[in-house]
Amino acid sequence: MDARLAPSVGFHLELPTKTWTQRYLQVGCGGLCGTISLHASAADGCPLLDTNGFAVASTDMGHEGMSGDFGSDPLKRADFAYRAVHLTAITAKRLIATFYGRPADRSYFSGCSDGGREALMEAQRFPADFDGIVAGAPAMNFEVQNSLFHGWQARSNTDPTGEAVLVASRLPILHDAVLAACDGLDGQVDGLVSAPEACHFDPSTVQCSSDLDKGQCLTGAEVETVRRLYEGPKDHATGERLTVGGPQPGSELAWAGVYVPSSPREPMLSQKIALDALGHLIFDTDPPARYTLADLNFDRATFDKLRPRHPLFDATDPDLSAFAQRGGKLILWHGWGDPHISPINSIAYHQAVEETMGRGKTESFERLYLLPGVHHCSGGEGPSAVDMLTPLMLWAERNQAPDAIVTKDPPKGKTARSRPVYPYPYIAQYGGKGDANDAASYHRSDKRHEVTVPAWAGSDFYRFYSPRLQ
Repeated sequence: MDARLAPSVGFHLELPTKTWTQRYLQVGCGGLCGTISLHASAADGCPLLDTNGFAVASTDMGHEGMSGDFGSDPLKRADFAYRAVHLTAITAKRLIATFYGRPADRSYFSGCSDGGREALMEAQRFPADFDGIVAGAPAMNFEVQNSLFHGWQARSNTDPTGEAVLVASRLPILHDAVLAACDGLDGQVDGLVSAPEACHFDPSTVQCSSDLDKGQCLTGAEVETVRRLYEGPKDHATGERLTVGGPQPGSELAWAGVYVPSSPREPMLSQKIALDALGHLIFDTDPPARYTLADLNFDRATFDKLRPRHPLFDATDPDLSAFAQRGGKLILWHGWGDPHISPINSIAYHQAVEETMGRGKTESFERLYLLPGVHHCSGGEGPSAVDMLTPLMLWAERNQAPDAIVTKDPPKGKTARSRPVYPYPYIAQYGGKGDANDAASYHRSDKRHEVTVPAWAGSDFYRFYSPRLQ
C-alpha cells in the first residue's frame, strides 16, 4: 500500500494476510533519504521477519531524491528531521487496526545511518511510538557530521591542485601497518582491531625514507593526510576539537570510495555529502550559491553557526526517561570500521545516557554493541551479518535482556566465521581452545574496554535541550 501524508510525506505499508503475528516494524532510511526501502538492517536471519510476521512500513521522509535542496522549505526540513517518521508510525498503526480488526500488540523500529538518527529521534521525541528500537551507526550528530566531519575529510585529502593525495591502492599498506601494531591488543591475532581504545598507531612508522620510494611505505604527504583524517578538524587558534571523533584504527580499507578515491581526480563522496547538506540544511542562513568546501572554515565561529539547527536535526538528547518509563528497549550498534560516522559518536551518547539516568537504570533498557572490523551498517573485514531484532523482541516482550549476540560472515563471504559481541564496554575474548572461527570458542572479557571520549566543541550537545520544530 502506497500513500501520501500532507503535504508530501510518502510512505509504503505492507500487510501480510496469513502470517501476521500482531507486530509492526517500521524501517528507517539512509543518507538524505528521498526514497522508500523496506530493507531492515541488522535483522539477518530474523525468523519472524523472514516469514513475513510483521506488518512493515517506511517513509521517504517527505521529499524525493538524495539532494538537500528540500532544506529550503521549513516544513520539508521538519518532515526530514522528525515529522515524517512519527506521522508514518501513527498512520500505519491506524491502518493496521482497521485492516486486521485489531491493533498491533508490539511496535518496533530499525534503522541504520540516518535511520539510526531517526530511531533515536523517536525514542527522544515520541517515546510512545515504539516498544523497541534498533539504532545502527546513528547519524545523531547530523549538523556536525554532514558539514565539518565530511568537509574536513574531503579537504584533508585534497592537494593545492585539487587532486587527492591518498588513493585507494595505498590503503592496504596503511591497514597492514595498523594490524601489525594493534591486532593483538585483545589477545588474539585475527586480522581485526577489537580494542581500538588501546591502539596508539603512529602513521609516521610507515613513512618512506624518501618521497622517491613508493613501495610498501607512504610518502610524507600521504602520512600527513592520514594523520589529519584520523584526528579530525580543530580550531586553528585554540586547538579545540570540532568533532567528537574520527575513523578508528582498523577502518582504513573502508575509507576507499568515501574520502579516498581510486584515482587522484575522481570526485570524493565526502565532498558531495558535505555540499549537499551545507547548501540548504546546515545553517539558518544559506551560504552563497557558488559555495565550495574551500569556503568552509574549520573554527569555533563556524561550529557555533551549527547550533541553531542542532535542536532540529540532531538526536543527541540523553534524557530517555519517558521512553524507559513506558518499558521501551533500545539497542545501539556501530561498526568499529565505520568510515562515515565515527563509533565514538555512539559511545559518547551511551555514556551521556548513563550520566543522565544512572548506569543501573540505563542497563535496564539500553545496550550498545560495537562490531570489530564492520564498516558502515554492513560489510567489512569482520563478521557483519547480525540479527539485533530478535534479541530486541525477547527483551521487550519477555524481559530477557540481551548479552552475547552472534555475528557471522555474510552467506556469500570467503569464510564462515561467527563471533559474539557483548554489550559495551566488554569485548569477545578467545578462550584459547576450539575453533577460532566459531562463536562458541569465545567468552566475555573480564576487562572493561572503555573509551575516553574527548572534550570537543559540541560536548554540550549531549545534554538535554528543547527540540526545535522547524
